[in-house]
Amino acid sequence: MLEPSITNQLKKKLKASIDNGDIAGANFMVIKDGDEVFYHEDGLADIESGRPIARDSIFRLYSMTKPITATSVMMLLERGDIDLFDPVSRYIPGFKNQRVEKNGELVPCSREVNIHDLLNMTSGLVYGGTDKAGRHTEALFQEIGSRLYGENPISTMEFANRLGQGPLSFEPGSNWQYGTSADVLGAVVEAVSGMRYGQFLKKEIFEPLGMKDTGFWLPEEKRDRLVKTYQDDGEGGLKLYAESHLGIVHQMDREPAFESGGAGLASTIDDAAKFTTMLMNQGSFDGVQLLRPRTVQYMTSAALTDWQQKGFDTWHTKRGHSYGNQMRVMTDPGKAGYIGSHGEYGWDGWLGAYFCNSPQDRLTILFMIQKKDAGTMPITRKLRNIVFSTL
Repeated sequence: MLEPSITNQLKKKLKASIDNGDIAGANFMVIKDGDEVFYHEDGLADIESGRPIARDSIFRLYSMTKPITATSVMMLLERGDIDLFDPVSRYIPGFKNQRVEKNGELVPCSREVNIHDLLNMTSGLVYGGTDKAGRHTEALFQEIGSRLYGENPISTMEFANRLGQGPLSFEPGSNWQYGTSADVLGAVVEAVSGMRYGQFLKKEIFEPLGMKDTGFWLPEEKRDRLVKTYQDDGEGGLKLYAESHLGIVHQMDREPAFESGGAGLASTIDDAAKFTTMLMNQGSFDGVQLLRPRTVQYMTSAALTDWQQKGFDTWHTKRGHSYGNQMRVMTDPGKAGYIGSHGEYGWDGWLGAYFCNSPQDRLTILFMIQKKDAGTMPITRKLRNIVFSTL
C-alpha cells in the first residue's frame, strides 16, 4: 500500500479538482508489482441527480480504445494472419488508387497505405483540418452523425471504405499525424477474422480477460452506471454535454453499426486494469495468455523514424516521448513535462480516461473521468507526479 501521507495527498488533490469545478468526479487506481496499492473514487457521476461515482461506474474510453485495437492487430500478427506491410486495399477495396494532396492538387500516392502505417499514425489519414483530407473526413463524420439513429447507419466497413476513397493529407510514411487510422484497423480485423469487430474483441480479448463491462454499447441493466459527460460552462463550473462525437452514440444505448476502433468502447476502471495488467505481464493475465512476450515488447516500443518524429514533436505536451502501435512511449524522461521512466507507455481519451504502464517500475496508473476535450489534464499529471515521485 502507498504511505498514508501519499494517499492523503492524492485524495486532497483530487478533491480540490472536483471542488473547483475542474471535473465532476473520478476513479483513480495505482497498481504496483501486480498488486493494487491504491484506489480512490470521489465526486459525482451525475451532478443533476447527485449520483456518486462508484467503482463499477462505466466510462466512455474514446481514444483509450486505440491500444485495445492495436492488441487485436498484434493477435493477428503473431498468428501469421497478416503482414504489417500488407496494403490496406487488400482488405478494404476503397484504399485502392489513393491520392494525396500536393500544392492544392490531388496526385497519385507514391505507395499504398499499409497496416504498419495505420498502427503508427503515419498513414496520412487525419481527424479533420482545412486541407482536402481533413474536409473529407469531417464531412464523413457529419454523415455518420446524421445517419446514426436512422434506418441506414454507416457500418465499420463502409466508413473505412469511404475514408479510403478520400485524399490523404501526406504521402504514406512521410509524416506523423493523429487521425482515423485505428478505425480502419477495426475494419481490417473484420475483414481478416470474418467477424464483426465488436464480436472479435468480445471473443478474443474481453471474455478471456474477464472484462465483463467493456463493449461498444450497454444493455439496459448497465445503463444507469454510465457516467454523465460535462464541459466547462464558461463561468468556472460544469454543464452537461450529451452530443454524439466521432460517430459514437453518446448514450451507448444501442448496438452501433459503426464500431469505432479509435473511439467506440466503454469500460470500467477494473476492466481497464485487467487489460493494462495483461500488457504489463507480457501478454498474460490470470492464467490466460493473450499475446506472447515478444509481441508485447514489439507493441510497446517506439516506432517512429526521425522524420516521422518531427510530426509527433509538434504535440508539445508529449515531449520526451515517441509513438508506436497506438500509444505514446517515453523515450527521454528528462524532456517530458512530468516525472516518469524510460519505456513507460499508454494513452488517453478525449473525455479524459487515461492509463500508463511503466515496466521499469512495475507500475500502472489508471484515471477515469468524463469531461469534454479533457485528454491528459493538469490534474492527471499532478496525480501521477505524486505517485512517480515516491518511487
